Amino acid sequence: MTKLHILSNRLPFSVKKNDEKIELIPSVGGLATGMKSVYGQFEGSWIGWPGVELDTCTTEQLLEMNAMLKEEKCIPVHLTHNETLHYYEGFCNKTIWPLFHYFTQYAEYDAADWESYVNVNRKFADAALSIIGDDDYIWIHDYHLLLVPQMIKETKPSVTIGFFLHIPFPSFEVFRLLPWRMEILNGLLGADLIGFHTFDYERHFFSCVRRLIGYDITLNHINAPDRLILVDAFPMGIDYMKFHESSRHLDKQSENEKSDFTKQLEDFILQSPDRKLILSIDRMDYTKGIPHRLKAFANFLQNYPEYRQKVTLIMLAVPSRDEVEHYQLLKKEVDELVGKINGMFGDINYTPIWYFYRSMPYQNLVELYHACDVALITPVRDGMNLVAKEYVAARTGIDGCIILSEMAGAAKELGEAILVNPNNDNEIAEAIRQAISMPADEQQERMERLQDRIKRYDVFKWAAEFVNSMHKVQHLQSEYNTRRVTPAVVQTIVEKYRLAAQRVIFLDYDGTLMPFFKTPQEAKPDQQVLNIIKQLTLNPKNLVTIISGRDKDTLGKWFDNIPVNLIAEHGVWIKRSQQTWQMPQVVNNKWMDGIRPLLEGFVDRTPGTFIETKNYSLVWHYRKAEPEQGEKRAKELKDELTHLISNMNLEIMEGNKVIEVKNGGINKGSAALQFLGNRHHDFIIAIGDDYTDEYMFRELPANTISIKVGHTRTNASYQIDSVAHVRAVLEILGTT
Repeated sequence: MTKLHILSNRLPFSVKKNDEKIELIPSVGGLATGMKSVYGQFEGSWIGWPGVELDTCTTEQLLEMNAMLKEEKCIPVHLTHNETLHYYEGFCNKTIWPLFHYFTQYAEYDAADWESYVNVNRKFADAALSIIGDDDYIWIHDYHLLLVPQMIKETKPSVTIGFFLHIPFPSFEVFRLLPWRMEILNGLLGADLIGFHTFDYERHFFSCVRRLIGYDITLNHINAPDRLILVDAFPMGIDYMKFHESSRHLDKQSENEKSDFTKQLEDFILQSPDRKLILSIDRMDYTKGIPHRLKAFANFLQNYPEYRQKVTLIMLAVPSRDEVEHYQLLKKEVDELVGKINGMFGDINYTPIWYFYRSMPYQNLVELYHACDVALITPVRDGMNLVAKEYVAARTGIDGCIILSEMAGAAKELGEAILVNPNNDNEIAEAIRQAISMPADEQQERMERLQDRIKRYDVFKWAAEFVNSMHKVQHLQSEYNTRRVTPAVVQTIVEKYRLAAQRVIFLDYDGTLMPFFKTPQEAKPDQQVLNIIKQLTLNPKNLVTIISGRDKDTLGKWFDNIPVNLIAEHGVWIKRSQQTWQMPQVVNNKWMDGIRPLLEGFVDRTPGTFIETKNYSLVWHYRKAEPEQGEKRAKELKDELTHLISNMNLEIMEGNKVIEVKNGGINKGSAALQFLGNRHHDFIIAIGDDYTDEYMFRELPANTISIKVGHTRTNASYQIDSVAHVRAVLEILGTT
């Protein structure tokens, strides 16, 4: 049976040591909740750190802990104090966390921290490899384990690996600052499915892959050399019904059932029934924008004095990383701001801000969500922010209002919230005024829409969708693998080749025999390619033809001393071995002067692009351009060309990082058929890599062995991974 294993920095249990005894305390976080829904359906294990350092445990405690975790299907990865110092507190929280949240000034780049990060990731990977089967699924979570996908894939390539990042993925300009950026990207690309909270993070990731690795991306598929990788957005939800039902229970409580905390809130509200309560809940972290929020609240009280004595901000700041200097300075700033605001606007009967610096149990959180009229959630940068969704779920009266930072991932879903720029104090102040004065019917309309959306896409749906996408990517990869040129397929091709008396071999050049280079001139055939072609042409049974979009002069020069047939410019020119160039159809190039200015304009506007002039076609190359800009300009150019040539017998062809304009009706398919003529051949093989070769795959006889280089959709019978693999197959044929 296929199993699903979960890998995260922490296990779904916290280990507590009491009087030398071990106690397991279940986690109540969103991840643990969501995973339970899919984790129970598969007989897998959860792999993670139990939260206590190895150095602090006796042998007996360690054995007891391992035994208790085993009963819960958990496999512990034990870390020493030195490892938690450098891996967790160091690289995770002093490098990745600030960098990925755009606080580049706080990011530290320490080689010792990086080395520890690599070693600990290896520990997690080894723990997973010790239990997973070849056909299992593994779902890896978050920035602590960015290298693990590749480490597992290298040893177990058949395992389907999913990775979900719970924090933002930064733009290329920020990510490129990381000294180990290539290692991180390659680590992530070991996964078969990569998930983010929002499309923005997905887009940033694609940008980094294009610019730093150079892989082609089609829709949301990365075409890696060895397989297809699926990337998508999965906005994480919450356990909606848990919060909603807990809040409904508060409505039905008798006086004796109410907690002390609820009674305190009710007493406070009774002192001033018209008073509005604004709720702020965050970890004490510089990404949460707490100082800006406090300044905005002060601006609100300053700008709208009529609301003094009528509005109270309840601010819960949960302690976080308080041993780190940046966090210590942040707490000091927050403490001072709270004191200043309370001193400026408060009196003996009114405290503008109720400030709690501590954790709060679940039940008290629900009581706050239930009691407060407005949720003020304004992080400077946040992967998702589940507090906003929890507040919505707990509003059983279908009222209340959310002020939400547009920099939080949740803003993409919660469009009915009042969205603000978290750095704009005046905008937040105005949003507070709008929220507390919003009519009841508008509050209800907004809240009903929010609740309907969050209830529908809860944490269980999130987890199920991710697992379904793992099934999907496995199917897509398996679809490719059924047409992949495996050793068995090579053997079949070789056998057909050996038995054939008349063989035809059509070979594209760029992307098939030679890899792509920044400029066309760099792709001169190397000695291995020349030897392959020579060896194939030595056999009198073989009719070997290079069929390319290259111009005739370049191809003729490169293969001048080899008896190979050449088809240039997608079929405009044909040169049989030892003969001169012929033009099968009469074409002209008078149209070029009318088209060239448009292409030149795009060259001027797009750095790194250039025009290649062939005898009967013009080619706009954008391989050296910035990837996103190049693709955008290519779409624009194609649109403008389509309009320009609508009444001309011309055709637009999209190749690999090129847009080519040429005479219509001429392509590799028609050229290959014309070249074959009516002669009998009992073995035909055609190999190519891009859109222009699809004409050849479609037009050649049905018994043709057609092979596409790469993972994109194709009409070819087979697909092959790379140029190196193509050469290896051709070398085998040449020596058969």
